[in-house]
Formats: sequence, C-alpha cells, structure tokens
Amino acid sequence: MKYCSTCGAAVERKIPEGDNMERYVCPQCHTIHYQNPNNVTGCIPEWNDKILLCKRAIEPKFGLWTLPAGFMENGETTVEAAAREAFEEANAIVESLTLYSLYSIPHISQVYILFRGNLKDGYASPGMESLEVKLFQEDEIPWDEIAFPVIKQTLLRYFAEKKTGKFTLQVGDIIKE
Repeated sequence: MKYCSTCGAAVERKIPEGDNMERYVCPQCHTIHYQNPNNVTGCIPEWNDKILLCKRAIEPKFGLWTLPAGFMENGETTVEAAAREAFEEANAIVESLTLYSLYSIPHISQVYILFRGNLKDGYASPGMESLEVKLFQEDEIPWDEIAFPVIKQTLLRYFAEKKTGKFTLQVGDIIKE
C-alpha cells in the first residue's frame, strides 16, 4: 500500500498508539489501514461415491484440479459463500452443507473454511473459472495435479474418514516449510 484510500496521501508503516503491530498509517488524516487474512470458503460436493473437482481456468495454478472454493464476499455467510463458489465454478447446486475443516495458512494470510455437501441431482458443468469439472472416486483422483496443499490434505483426510463412515471437524494449520 502506498497511498491512503481516505485522503490520497502517502502512507507510512508504523505501530499506531495503543497497538502492537506495524500498520499502514496516514500521516495526514491519521487513518489506520488494517490488513487482515482473507477467508476462502469452499466445499466437497458429494454424489454417491464420488466428489466433484474443478480444473482451474484461472491463475494461480491454471489447469490443476481443486475443490470449488474462493474468497468470501462482504455481506455473505460462510455457507452462502461455499454454495456460491460451487455454483460459480461448476454450475453446481450443493445442499445440506456441514462444516468439515478450518485451516489457517499464515504465510499467505488466508483462512480456509471447507464444508461437505450433497451435489443436487449429480449435475455440474464448467463455470467461468473452470476448464472442466468431473466427479471422481478416490482411485480416480489426479493426486499429482491437485492445485493447493490445503485441498490435497483435505481430500486425503476426507477419503480416510469416508472409509470409517465417521467425519470429524478438522482444525489445523498449513505451515510453509
């Protein structure tokens, strides 16, 4: 950030009075510009013994597979955001969403909130951000072509738990090595 979005003056990095973290602060109007992690919401759309994956038509990770997920918008709930992302990326209607995992990824300032849900009628087709969508059984997943570590970790855990028939809420961190 170089300029204040309130008055247009050049900002400086400093620790504001009463704070303990360095922030962008405007020396003219004294606005403190907080930068906080982005929430990414998505889901595992389930249909019979398969799950829906999307092949990305955008960067980052163009051409690789992922779950339908993306940045939450202002004014929506996490469930609404996950359902919207499934519809935007795969023209998929996902019902009965239940929280499945919550991952903090501090090195990229993101928090992933992932749900499990039922893919209505088993229908999906590529949306604007997808080259292709496909329903996969575990042995069909293109593991070497999964776009993001958080998605791969979520899927590995999902299939391990699916074998037991018991799904549990996972809370964890993805730390860059």
